[in-house]
Amino acid sequence: MPTYKTPDVYVEEISTFPPSVAEVGTAIPAFIGYTEKAEKNKADDLILKPTKIYSLKEYESFYGFPREDAIAISIADDGAGGYKVASVTEPVTSYLLYYAVKMYFDNGGAQCYIVSVGTYKAAPTYDLTGDATTFGLQDGLEAVALEDEPTLIVIPEAVRLTSAEYSTLAQAVLAQCKRLGDRFAIFDVFDSRDVSGNFDATAARTLFGNNNLKYGAAYYPFLRTTFNHYVNAGETNVDVTVNAGAAADLTTLNASNTAAYNFVKAALKNYFIIMPPSGAVAGVYAATDGARGVWKAPANVSLADVIEPVVKLDNLKQDDLNVDATSGKSINALRSFAGKGTLVWGARTLAGNDNEWRYVSVRRFFNMAEESIKKSTYWAVFEPNDANTWVKVRGMIESYLTDKWREGALAGATPKDAFFVKCGLGSTMSAQDILEGRMNVEIGMAVVRPAEFIVLKFSHKLQTS
Repeated sequence: MPTYKTPDVYVEEISTFPPSVAEVGTAIPAFIGYTEKAEKNKADDLILKPTKIYSLKEYESFYGFPREDAIAISIADDGAGGYKVASVTEPVTSYLLYYAVKMYFDNGGAQCYIVSVGTYKAAPTYDLTGDATTFGLQDGLEAVALEDEPTLIVIPEAVRLTSAEYSTLAQAVLAQCKRLGDRFAIFDVFDSRDVSGNFDATAARTLFGNNNLKYGAAYYPFLRTTFNHYVNAGETNVDVTVNAGAAADLTTLNASNTAAYNFVKAALKNYFIIMPPSGAVAGVYAATDGARGVWKAPANVSLADVIEPVVKLDNLKQDDLNVDATSGKSINALRSFAGKGTLVWGARTLAGNDNEWRYVSVRRFFNMAEESIKKSTYWAVFEPNDANTWVKVRGMIESYLTDKWREGALAGATPKDAFFVKCGLGSTMSAQDILEGRMNVEIGMAVVRPAEFIVLKFSHKLQTS
């Protein structure tokens, strides 16, 4: 009796179609500035090359440590067998990027890009643009424009430029954020002062120009951090004078007078670096996004590594920062509260008079939603521009936005109240659009604050041959 072999059966796994919306990262800052080195495989091979890192240790491996700014301290006998500080010449921290990145990671940051525009110079200088052999901060900005992943731009050393250069750079940052539509700028307020030496908020606001203000937020004032001034491994950047004698570095002092050496080492721990706040604020953005979501305002959060703001603000002073009656530009305050530490006490974009884009969380949520939806609907480029494709696109977007509504990102009692999605002939496309291969999608979302609909539109050019 013949036997029969059961044929092999091949089962092909069919993926779900259309795919769901894959959400892009929301808090991946690009830090631009000067570094001790920029080396991965050979000297300077990382200059002007945006590089993703995940920790401060990785930064130190590729980019080195802070600059060794000179510190001068004079001590004298205190009459009781010990010493007292006679005077200290604290350095103005010349290069800020290392400390800004440290504050970012210490405040909840997880990953970021570093763009080194050059290594430390013997006489610290800060350039907006470079020349034939050097690069400037604006060159770093242009380099990061070619990277798709960064969603935040942070340039702490911009405050070291002249006011005119700062203005040029700040407006270039805002223009890039507008042009690419997937990133947001965190600014440190330039320390403008009037003739009396007081902070001039009007002058500081003027530097941001009048365009693309919804793509950035500014924070004031600078912060007194818990970081002590950097002492290099050889302890040679600290000059000590004992009882008005000859100056000697710490290493030399240790060999001749251990007691004085130990006193100076302890005394230096009482002097702290002042930093612009953007690095810490970027960390708050990242921590808030991870814990609550990008739609949660990155505010009412205590800052790590901070002793206090260098300028204390009360409600009256903050009211002047929130919205300027003339320009409408908002500046976010950093304030110290008893028992709470230093808090981010503002969540407005620079567009303080714009009812739709007044809040950082609203602008950044739209950046995230639009970028996620656009990238996740690229498959439609190779599909027929017909009703079947339109239904699939609407379905995947509606599913994604329903999830966001359930997570609390969108206002409304029902999904219908929270958003709408349109894609089709007669609603978002004409017959001519279809003939020319364009698929237009229109989405309206009622973000939790404000509650009215804000409409975004995007278009895909479909395959026409």
